[in-house]
Amino acid sequence: MGKKIVMLPANQVDLTKVKYNPGEIEAPNLSGLWLRVFVMLLEMPLIGSAIVAYLKRQNKIQEMLRETVIPEPPMFRPEFPLQEQEPGVVCLKEDGKSQDRVDSCIRCLPQYDLATTASIAIASRWSSGSTPSFRYWKIRDYAYSYRSRITTPSVVAEHVISAIQEYNKNKKPPMPQLVSFNAENVRKQAAASTQRFEEGKPLSALDGIFMAVKDDIDCYPHPSKGGTTWYDEVRSVDRDAVCVSRLRRCGVIFVGKANMHEFGQGTTGNNPNNGTTRNPHNAERYTGGSSSGPAAIVASGICSAALGTDGGGSVRIPSSLCGVVGLKTTFGRTDIKGALYDGGTLEIIGPIASSVEDVMLVYAAILGASPADKMSLSPSLPCLPDLSSSENSSILGSMRLGKYTEWFNDVFSPDISTKCEDILNLLSQTHGCKVVEVVIPELHQIRTAHLVSIGSEALASITPHCQSGNDKKFTLDTRTNLALFRSFTASDYVAAQRLRRRVMYYHMEIFKTVDVIVTPTTGMTAPVIRPRALKTGETNLRVTGNLMRFILAGNLIGLPAISVPVGYDKQGLPIGLQIIGRPWGEATILRLAAACEALHFETKKPASYFDVLKGR
Repeated sequence: MGKKIVMLPANQVDLTKVKYNPGEIEAPNLSGLWLRVFVMLLEMPLIGSAIVAYLKRQNKIQEMLRETVIPEPPMFRPEFPLQEQEPGVVCLKEDGKSQDRVDSCIRCLPQYDLATTASIAIASRWSSGSTPSFRYWKIRDYAYSYRSRITTPSVVAEHVISAIQEYNKNKKPPMPQLVSFNAENVRKQAAASTQRFEEGKPLSALDGIFMAVKDDIDCYPHPSKGGTTWYDEVRSVDRDAVCVSRLRRCGVIFVGKANMHEFGQGTTGNNPNNGTTRNPHNAERYTGGSSSGPAAIVASGICSAALGTDGGGSVRIPSSLCGVVGLKTTFGRTDIKGALYDGGTLEIIGPIASSVEDVMLVYAAILGASPADKMSLSPSLPCLPDLSSSENSSILGSMRLGKYTEWFNDVFSPDISTKCEDILNLLSQTHGCKVVEVVIPELHQIRTAHLVSIGSEALASITPHCQSGNDKKFTLDTRTNLALFRSFTASDYVAAQRLRRRVMYYHMEIFKTVDVIVTPTTGMTAPVIRPRALKTGETNLRVTGNLMRFILAGNLIGLPAISVPVGYDKQGLPIGLQIIGRPWGEATILRLAAACEALHFETKKPASYFDVLKGR
């Protein structure tokens, strides 16, 4: 019988003796026929149990959960200590109208008029049709063009519809971004918006803005399938999710439901059911997942923004790989009611957009905790950074950026850490930000605790709907995950929650000395799509490990985090920097992300891009 391991209480761990050890993932890399055989063996009663037990031993999961004494009491959902209010912010009324919060956000942004550099660039684009360098249209560009009668939402709707049809039908190879789309419904929404502008009564700066919604978030009248072929048969949609309804009150035009990795059970975006969404920068590469369609439709210029869900990096990973901005809010900051996983303790609904200011505008519209979360989490007032304030520069100059160098540099391609390091150096040189070395213990344990937590919650959500053989309708990689999740016991889950409390302690100690933690968003750029994986799916946990290396603490303990583009690797694939903040510290990470964006001078037009504002 093996000797048990007794962990020191977290507050007694000597951080000076902590050695970097993220732990390598030991698992087969399979697709095609071999994946079919593997799943068949996994689902056999005795053989499957033996295979899972072997894999868990290889990855020390059994050791961490069943052979270790963890002294901390379990923490079954994030418990946040009280936080001081961030400096230089505008506080928003959580219970007020979403339109009013959007208006408040507009006042936080740098002035938008024809005297600004951005507006001059816009004017030249309208007049000459070209610019020296590529820049995505922002939400305020659309609002300006509508109010100035340069174009109308109905005109743009026709460009959007043409672009969507091109992507979903005529692209070679197919690049399905939407799984539910109705052109007439889009035209009807656009006509209503156009009429509001003609009457001089737009609902907000988001009126007439085109957005997509991930397939696990309800957006009536579209079904929510969660990337499956069947889930809408057991769960009907008769109303919008809370976040969608808040955006609809602002005049947003919803184009439909965006593709995703089936049930959020993967990080690449591979989906044999609907077809796999391709990366707009390179069609032979994955978008990342599981919010693959939302990130791709924003990166390709068709939509200004999209909603995704993030339980294990599912907003941040595809945003990084597609070269756009993705925000994961503090757990409970937004109401997740109307999403398929609306009973979990790790997942949030978050915005994806091509710029930090656009993410801010969508975030302002959707924020607001559910009544239950207000009681249990006691969220601080939601705030936005006042980027128009003269104090903004001095606040940036006082910021301390926590960096765990060994972890930061543990990437598949050195281009990633180099580009992220370059931005940190520019922040120091331009604004005076100070980079502070930190240590984060037990990274391997963080991954195990996250796996057990999200796996158990996913299984609890799915199981009631799998009594009639529906579990056999899942793709092979989802079935592989479910076989692992079914092996977790109640004691495993409790052990994972004990680890969760340790992780929270370490991070709250780190935030006593720094304002944010900075990492690359992913440990690799967009992975290559293997042709045989398109029909059968694949299981490649080493790729998953690279994509999720820096992601998990944000979900496990509910911290806010944002991915912002900072450059490209030698193959022209986007690289993202992740900024992780204190609980309820969205304003701080948005402020720093905006500063990073301003210092990122190189922006490449994706290979697949549509200029829907001008119709090209």
